[in-house]
Amino acid sequence: MRNQVTMAASAMAVMASGAMAEPLKVGVLATLEGTYTVLGEDGVRGLKTALTEANYAAGGREIEIIIASTDTSPDSAVRAARKVVEQDGVDIVIGPLSGSEGIAIRDYAKTQPDITFLNGSSAAQETTYVTPADNFFRFSTDGAQWSVGLGDYIYNEKGYRSIATVGEDYSFIYTQVFGLVTEFCAAGGEVTERFWVPLGTKDFGSIIAALPDDVDAIYLGLGGGDAVNFLGQYQQAGGDAALIGGSIMVDGTVLNSKGDAKNALIGTPAAGPQADNWDNPRWKEYVASYQETFAPEDRFPSPSLLATTYYNATSAALTCVEEVGGDLGEGQAAFRSCLSALKLDAPTGAIRLDDNRQAIAANFVSEVVENEDGTLSTKMVSMVEDVNQQLGVDPEAFAKIGLPSRDTPACQTSYQ
Repeated sequence: MRNQVTMAASAMAVMASGAMAEPLKVGVLATLEGTYTVLGEDGVRGLKTALTEANYAAGGREIEIIIASTDTSPDSAVRAARKVVEQDGVDIVIGPLSGSEGIAIRDYAKTQPDITFLNGSSAAQETTYVTPADNFFRFSTDGAQWSVGLGDYIYNEKGYRSIATVGEDYSFIYTQVFGLVTEFCAAGGEVTERFWVPLGTKDFGSIIAALPDDVDAIYLGLGGGDAVNFLGQYQQAGGDAALIGGSIMVDGTVLNSKGDAKNALIGTPAAGPQADNWDNPRWKEYVASYQETFAPEDRFPSPSLLATTYYNATSAALTCVEEVGGDLGEGQAAFRSCLSALKLDAPTGAIRLDDNRQAIAANFVSEVVENEDGTLSTKMVSMVEDVNQQLGVDPEAFAKIGLPSRDTPACQTSYQ
């Protein structure tokens, strides 16, 4: 893996000389409670994969991690961050996972100017687009960027002309739908209805009963336990509409869930920051590293997108800790300068940051397939390179669309 040999050799040389510096403390925020627990668990696996490749050392310093649990709520994320920063004295924070958590951590980061925060997988647009924090870096694209390519694909390749959406009622899914609607409607499609459900919904009966019959497909912006619950209840109700997947609806955290409900997703088009079956050497190398780091019973067959985003954030941090020789310095200025300028050789392709420290990276359109061993995964259909936070729209025109919400953006044929 990139930088693995360099960092490992550096750590071994310093340890051999008996001059190992004080450990570098890294706080990790992950959803280890609630409906997204399985997502948080794999996010931590991704982080540990990167650390294992580096022998838990960089820049001549041992890396010590302190994991703090959240439950997707902003309050839980801030409590966890305050614990690792103000009580445990960490130097760097990696996380959080969920959308609204990220907005809250952006604001908390502004109160801790001497600590550097690297996003885990939180993907609400506002986290970096609105009043960004100088010490918050996101090496993962946001939810709208994760949707790029999907609207065009379902309109031009699948032939869908009208869709309805079902999504969890919070910032990340607003952002996912934002990206889908702007592209699908610009292509000529129509979004007839948008349904919103609270995170942690157990009974989807009323939503399923209200789904329209006169659309070509239903988009599902659900994840974790919500995704599994919906699929089971939808099948029991006899639902047979064509489905479109949000990024975490077709992620490994759902495709490897227990039971047969997930089989309804076979053939479902989706888009996101990775595709499981991408035939790329760097990607395959990363998958093998993940598999070697954990026993088969303690991981998924392939890393979820949560594992990958946490892996990328950790890799960026390790690269720049190595670059500054383990000395983050006063205010961590040199470390942050490295992060800002870094072009990360990630398993999903090159990632660089814009002026708001937001990732510009590739996005993958995929479909869910059944593998020879009966497991499910996503197979890449196409890749869109260098997706920025404005989705290729003129920045002034993009700003006029408004921030993602239940009703924004409106479905219109042009956003330029």
